[in-house]
Amino acid sequence: MPDILIRNLNNTLLDSKDNSKTVLNIIHENQIDWMFACGAKGRCTTCKIIVINGLENISPVNELEQKFKDVGRLGDNERLACQSKISGDIEIEVARENKFPHVVYSY
Repeated sequence: MPDILIRNLNNTLLDSKDNSKTVLNIIHENQIDWMFACGAKGRCTTCKIIVINGLENISPVNELEQKFKDVGRLGDNERLACQSKISGDIEIEVARENKFPHVVYSY
């Protein structure tokens, strides 16, 4: 099954046992605190992931994500964790603006 490597969370490696779930679901199932202010509905960008490697292994950009791309709130290598599903390994980072103050990040 695909792996998710979260670089700036001390290189945390998550094994995705079910690729029908979103990246956000997989992260939360592994007891990692990850922001999602809109309830994982794709209405904000607080669950944004920065994709370092494996962008081709993420489901295509959907309509909700495209709206944020169109207004400059998502870059080419950024996706919404609540909308993205994976088919292969990815390396991601938590966006600086979406870091929690109580979580220790590696950079």
